[in-house]
Amino acid sequence: MNIRFDLPAELSASAPPEARGLSRDEVRLLVASPAGVHHTAFTGLGEHLRPGDLLVVNTSGTLPAAVDARRNGHPVVVHFATPLDDGSWVVELRAPDGPLLDGRPGEHLALAGDASLTLLAPAVPGTARLWRATASVEVRALLAAAGRPIRYGYVPRAWPLSDYQTVFAREPGSAEMPSAARPFTPELVTRLVTDGVLFAPLLLHTGVSSPEAAEPPQAERYRVPPTTAALVSWVRERGGRVIAVGTTAARALESAASSVSAGQVRAAEGWTELVLGPERPARVVDGIVTGLHAPEASHLLLLEAVTGAEVVQKAYEAAVAERYLWHEFGDVSLLLRR
Repeated sequence: MNIRFDLPAELSASAPPEARGLSRDEVRLLVASPAGVHHTAFTGLGEHLRPGDLLVVNTSGTLPAAVDARRNGHPVVVHFATPLDDGSWVVELRAPDGPLLDGRPGEHLALAGDASLTLLAPAVPGTARLWRATASVEVRALLAAAGRPIRYGYVPRAWPLSDYQTVFAREPGSAEMPSAARPFTPELVTRLVTDGVLFAPLLLHTGVSSPEAAEPPQAERYRVPPTTAALVSWVRERGGRVIAVGTTAARALESAASSVSAGQVRAAEGWTELVLGPERPARVVDGIVTGLHAPEASHLLLLEAVTGAEVVQKAYEAAVAERYLWHEFGDVSLLLRR
C-alpha cells in the first residue's frame, strides 16, 4: 500500500453527527483532485460537481447483524456478514477487544432463545477470522428479533438501526452501513438534481470489514441494473464524470465494466471478487464520495485505483492536519481524477 499516515485515536467519530448538534449533511467535506485540496461542508457538494455528472448510489440497507451469543459459557458477539447460496452464512466471532481466531469446525454457539450456530469451515482457506456457519433458525428472523447494528470500539454506546441507514436504502442486506451516502438528505438530493446532477442506483451488500484486520475485501453480492449501465456509458460518451458514492458503489460498477470497450458498462449481477488497486485501476469511475479509512484498510487501494496515489496521499495528509473525523459517523471526502 502506498498511502501512509498516522491516525490519532481522537479523530475517530464516536457518535452520529446528529448527537454533535449537526444535521447529516453538515459534516465536513474534503475535496481533492489534481488541482489541489479544498475544505467545505457536505452541503456544498454541488459546488464541486458539474451539470451532467453522474452520482452512482448503493441502495443496500443495513441489517442489525450483531447478535449476542454464548461460547463455552462465555459471552461473545456474532457478526452475520453474508448469506451464501447454500443457505449458510459467513460470520465473524468477536470479543470486546477484537475478532476471535480460535474457532473449530463443528463448534456450537448458543444464540438468543433456543437457537444455535454451528461453525462449518473457514470461509477463506488459510484464514481464521471468517467462518461459514449454519443457524438452527432462519437468520433474518433472528436478526430482526435479537440483532443490533455492528459497532466497533471507537463507538462506545449503542445507536438505533435508523442511524445506520442511508437515504437511498431500499433492500436490506449489508452487514455494515454503506456509510459514504449517510450525509445525503432528501433536500440535498433535490438541490443537486435541480442543478443538473444525475443519479443512478445499483446494489452491493457489504460484508464485515473488521478494522483490526488488513485484509482484501471478500466476495460480495451485487447488481447493476440495465438502466444504470446505460446511463453510465451515456454520461462518459458525453464527457461527464461518473462518481461512485462509496467504495461499495465503485466495486459494483467496476465489476460491471467492460474489459473490451473502454468506458462501457454492462448490466450484471452475482458475486464479485474484484479487488481494485494499482494492478486493476478503475475503468469507468472518475471520482468517489467516501468516508475516511484507517491506515491499513484495503479501501485505500481502491481509492488509489480511482484517482491515483498522489491525490489520495494529499487528501489524507490534509484530513489529519485539519482534524477531520474518521469512520462511519465521521466526515467525508470527494476524490476526483479529473
